[in-house]
Amino acid sequence: MDFAQARHNMVEQQIRPWDVLEFELLDVLSEVPREYFVLPEHQAVAYADQALPLANGHAMPEPRIVAKMIQALNIKKTDRILEIGTGSGYATALLSRMGQSVLSLDLDGEQQARAQESLGKVGCTNVQLSVANGLKALANIGTFDVIYVGGGVADVPAELLHTLNEGGRLVVVLGQKRLMHATLISRKGNEYPRKMLFETSVPALVEEQQLQKAEFEF
Repeated sequence: MDFAQARHNMVEQQIRPWDVLEFELLDVLSEVPREYFVLPEHQAVAYADQALPLANGHAMPEPRIVAKMIQALNIKKTDRILEIGTGSGYATALLSRMGQSVLSLDLDGEQQARAQESLGKVGCTNVQLSVANGLKALANIGTFDVIYVGGGVADVPAELLHTLNEGGRLVVVLGQKRLMHATLISRKGNEYPRKMLFETSVPALVEEQQLQKAEFEF
C-alpha cells in the first residue's frame, strides 16, 4: 500500500474540507505516518475517515477531528503542551511537532508503552509520557500554554483549568455520548471563556483507579 499517497489523500479529501487550513498543521499531518499508530491489522485503513480501535479496547478518533481540535489551539513553537489521554500517541506526535514540548498523561501504562514505541519510530524527542490521571493527579506538574484533552468529558475540572498559563488555550470535547461539542477554553486572568467549535462524538476519557506510576522519556 502507498501510505504516502493515502496520507496526501487524507489531508486533501478529509482535513482541508473541514476547514483545517493552517499551513504548518497541514504540513505536519502530511509528514506523520499514522500507520505507525494503529494496530497492524488496521494499517490498510489508517487514513480512512473513521475511528479505529486500540489494543486496550478504546479507540482513536477520526483524523479530521484531531486536526480540527489542534488547529483551534493556535500552537506556537514556544508553547509547553499538556495532553490528557495519550491513547495511540498519534495526536501526541502532531502536538510535539507544533510546540516546544509535550507532557502526555494516561491511565493505561500498557497502552502508553505502545504509544512510546510508535513515537520513537517517528523521532519524537520532546515528549514525556507519564502514567497518571490527567483529570485529578495534577499536583506539581507545572503550568502550560496549551492543553489537549484526547477524549470526551462531562466538564473540565477547575484544577486542570488552573494549570493554564495566562493566555493559554485548552481544547476538549464536552458532553455525553451523542450530545457532545468540541470546545475551546481560554484563560484571561481569573476568567475562562468558552467557545463551542463543532458538534462531534468521541470516546469518553476513562477515569479508573490510577495505575502503577511509570514514566518514559525520549
